[in-house]
Amino acid sequence: MSDGPQPQPSLSARSLAPAPVEVVEYTDPLCPWAWGSEPVFRKLRAALAGRVRWRRAYAILFDHDDDPPPDPAAETAWYARYVEEISSHSRAPRPVRLSRMPADSWPSSLVAKAAVPQGEEVAERVLRRLRESVFVLGEPADTPDLALAAVKGVPDLDTRRLALDAASGAVLEQVRADRLEARRPVAEVLSAQGGSPHPGAAKETDEGGHRYALPTLLVRTADEYRVVPGWRPFEEYAAAVEELSPGLSAAPARLTPAHALERYRSLTDPERLLLTEGHWPPPGAVRVDTAGGPLWLHPDEAATHPAAP
Repeated sequence: MSDGPQPQPSLSARSLAPAPVEVVEYTDPLCPWAWGSEPVFRKLRAALAGRVRWRRAYAILFDHDDDPPPDPAAETAWYARYVEEISSHSRAPRPVRLSRMPADSWPSSLVAKAAVPQGEEVAERVLRRLRESVFVLGEPADTPDLALAAVKGVPDLDTRRLALDAASGAVLEQVRADRLEARRPVAEVLSAQGGSPHPGAAKETDEGGHRYALPTLLVRTADEYRVVPGWRPFEEYAAAVEELSPGLSAAPARLTPAHALERYRSLTDPERLLLTEGHWPPPGAVRVDTAGGPLWLHPDEAATHPAAP
């Protein structure tokens, strides 16, 4: 062991080292545009895996303080048409029948946040099931019981721990902090951004402020940030990352269909076209038909998935 001072990197070497990058995804489990963005976000997360910190901030699209609709049936019909219009752009699945307009984002957001300590893979699958509750099943996970029921059977999930954590004060404070953070958008998103059916300008709130449109990605280092709001192609997100950390966002290799279904457990047609290469479907894939195209399940996922035939 040396007993003298250790050589330190030169200032120029330190300045050339890439700065740590954080990606903040402002989202909501029950948001149709966020659901439609999943193919591109899955590709981006694969490109950045292990090289950035990816954090989700739950913005609470449907707040429990919102006034109930005067005509729930008319509101549901309007919302079903709205989801259909978004699906026409994103090609994401949509339910054959939507039972009601989501009433409250808090239960699903609390469950999604509570799953994070159980590991990235578990948390990803929990959030996916919550999204599928409304956009595949047509039964929004907008109560604590429905949110917990939607994720039943997720592999390696400790459901008892999840229920306790989702009801805890600590997780409630985390989601409250997410909601507040989403209502402090950067200046660049206060005006509309062109080139997309959902350009992602910040939304006005009842309190007279603004919140991020969903989804929005904020890519940042300690000194700089780039923001990409709304529904965008992979290249726009990759460019934002590249500006802050050159060479970080190379597109990942496409997976074989079997490998992709094993990894993700649940794939829409837009996802399998973007993420896979080869003959589709792979052996054993279980098809679930929706009004917006099929959802493909790994056979093990189909064994516990509430949408499986």
